[in-house]
Amino acid sequence: MTDDIIEALKSVYDPEIPVDIYELGLIYKVDLSDDRDVAIEMTLTAPGCPVAGEMPGWVEDAVRKVEGVKSVRAALTFDPPWDASKMSDEAKLALNMF
Repeated sequence: MTDDIIEALKSVYDPEIPVDIYELGLIYKVDLSDDRDVAIEMTLTAPGCPVAGEMPGWVEDAVRKVEGVKSVRAALTFDPPWDASKMSDEAKLALNMF
């Protein structure tokens, strides 16, 4: 189920950057309880991101589609603040940051 949740997270993109939020390093933590409730701690590339109010809902909607998931809650945090070092090599390559 964990792999399916990660794949669901990879289906959500930051609208200003052509890389999914998982590879961007915006997902800080995913907890899957024994009851199949999913709690996600995530951030944004900037606190003033224009989709700050919508992005957690997009994440919840994507993960809710994973078979077996009972409930999903995505919470925003800015501690620690996001920076480019959190990006995967795949994301850096896609954005020509090497």
